Amino acid sequence: MSPKAAPKLEKPVDPWAKAIRHLKRVDPRFKAVIQRVGPCGLAPREDRFGALVTAIVSQQISTKAAASINERLHVLAGRPHDPRRLLELDETALRSVGLSGGKARYVLNVATAVADGSVPVDRFDDSWDDDRIIEALTSIKGVGVWTAHMFLIFVLNRPDVLPVGDLGVRAGLRDWHGLAELPKPSDCHALAEPWRPYRSVASWYLWRNGDAP
Repeated sequence: MSPKAAPKLEKPVDPWAKAIRHLKRVDPRFKAVIQRVGPCGLAPREDRFGALVTAIVSQQISTKAAASINERLHVLAGRPHDPRRLLELDETALRSVGLSGGKARYVLNVATAVADGSVPVDRFDDSWDDDRIIEALTSIKGVGVWTAHMFLIFVLNRPDVLPVGDLGVRAGLRDWHGLAELPKPSDCHALAEPWRPYRSVASWYLWRNGDAP
């Protein structure tokens, strides 16, 4: 009696395979970048509130400094970030971990909006289009369009977001198109138009391409 053949392991499905094929087709320069960088690493984040807190902490400081402050905030208020636990603290307590007064207030603003349901981040689903989510998030003082774009891309994995306010994306578009200067945000849409409807994935590769040695 011959032994049974071992079951074949199914190859993981790449959720961005269609996007990769599109980008390679409309702009063949992506072939070399994708080969060098590898598969797109965008994956949904479950901790949506924590992602917003981290984004506020990270504004205008180094990645290392932001990570240090964020970790002290976890020590102070627990892991993962919880809006109600943060609201039990005051601005002075939040400043003790290294947040500026403005950022401390912004964190409390986000915590309030999520806790009272006025911005229901955990209920954002396909019935919410990108513009509606941006409008909801930017109604919170301290959350700007850039933060909303990062949330759409890195937390919700919306496929067609072009964060024109991001310096890395603008620098990537400058280098990609051989421009002498950074393109204005208003010009970025035209430069990235061929990449629709996968401009989030294209932006991710611009970031990684810029990081490459």
